[in-house]
Amino acid sequence: MNRGLAVESLDLDPADWDDFRRSSRGALADMIGFLETIRERPVWRQSPIDVLEHFDEDLPVSGRPLDDVLEDFKTFIEPYATGNLHPAFMGWVHGAGTPVGMLAEMLTAGLNMNCGGRNHIGIVLEQQIVQWMGRLFAFPGGASGLLVTGTSMANFLGVVVARQHRLGDESRRRGLAQGPQLCAYASSGVHGCVVQAMQMSGIGSDHLRFVPCDESGAMRVEALRALVQADRQSGFVPFLVIATAGSVDCGAIDPLDAIADFTAKEGLWFHVDGAFGALAVLSPELKPRVAGIERADSIAFDFHKWMHVPYDAGFLLVRDGDLHRRTFGSENRYLTRASEGLAAGAIWPCDLGPDLSRGCRALKTWFTFQVFGVERIGQVIAQTCQIARYLAERIEASARFVLRAQVRLNIVCFSFESDDPDRDNRQIVEALHLSGRAAPSITLLNGQAVIRCAIVNHRTRLSDIDAFLATIEDIVDDLGLARVAQAS
Repeated sequence: MNRGLAVESLDLDPADWDDFRRSSRGALADMIGFLETIRERPVWRQSPIDVLEHFDEDLPVSGRPLDDVLEDFKTFIEPYATGNLHPAFMGWVHGAGTPVGMLAEMLTAGLNMNCGGRNHIGIVLEQQIVQWMGRLFAFPGGASGLLVTGTSMANFLGVVVARQHRLGDESRRRGLAQGPQLCAYASSGVHGCVVQAMQMSGIGSDHLRFVPCDESGAMRVEALRALVQADRQSGFVPFLVIATAGSVDCGAIDPLDAIADFTAKEGLWFHVDGAFGALAVLSPELKPRVAGIERADSIAFDFHKWMHVPYDAGFLLVRDGDLHRRTFGSENRYLTRASEGLAAGAIWPCDLGPDLSRGCRALKTWFTFQVFGVERIGQVIAQTCQIARYLAERIEASARFVLRAQVRLNIVCFSFESDDPDRDNRQIVEALHLSGRAAPSITLLNGQAVIRCAIVNHRTRLSDIDAFLATIEDIVDDLGLARVAQAS
């Protein structure tokens, strides 16, 4: 019944679709041009004060024309991004994205699918990615998987699945108070997200044992064995070993086969943090270096690193799909399943992790595999390792720098030879960032700051390495740094 209320027809679609189409085409063309000319700009720029002040505005009450907002994007946002698209960005293990991935992300946003569950093509896409990854890592047919934000989340979920495996289904209801004190084990070079995973899982970071590494940065299995034995003798309950395939500092790979043998014998869950290194399996040249990863109970890795799927696209693969579902699945009246219709489907992604509202990460991953294929992706991955070896060789031949770690994959750690390398390495890296000509990072090896170059970008060439080394020599000269005196 009309009670005299004036109801307008309001929506958020364009008032003029042709005008919107024109603006959108222009924005897409501009971004394609931005990618095409990436080498012509600095790697990174500090946002100036006037730009930062622009983002101190009040919340808009009235809208503005789209073209004005797009102009703001080009002026205040586009020039000051992270820089990981640039071939001289080598500081962290960041994927560089691809124009194909950008296009797929645009299509994904257009469809705007909630991939927490229900019966639609977004779920089918994710299921195909799961099937592909199960086959890639030689997991059994009952394996399951889930696209997540990144390996930090995947590692956390992996710890929770391992906890469920050890304590049983009742632990979800009763909690940890009445159970045994669990202990997990990882190399001393493990990523910090594993510490967070232990904290968030309720087990506690005090119960993560750091296993000593050998000179290459890989876990010592004999030390692992001794720690497990000591914990059992002290009344603790070992339940999980987290191996690293591609450590964050230097790309070290734990002895996966030997760890698989040990965990199988001791009845421990075997999880692999393969944030970027797991995808070495895509390269016939590199795959032998991660031999044994196929024996893991669960694997965490990122599509948005070595595969360059746009952020974010992490993944968890679990050998026992039924256990995975029992760890997270819940019955809720608003998630009732049906035999047909939009509510059909026995297992939804929300049964395999904590998120009900989830974007579609599968389409951009699917596009990347479809357009490039495993062979080309594997070749690009191998190429980054070849370029890293070239950088290492140049460093070893240098009179000013010294290599500080074995180059196992694509990460090169080196140091300026001076009386205070910790101070000087930091100065060099900061100056490089501010120059906009290159962006390595600092990491700590044996407590000392070293320069770290992670060659991840598919755009990086040998000529970029040559240019980087020339730049760093210039920086050393500009800073007036003195090389350590050599003993006569």
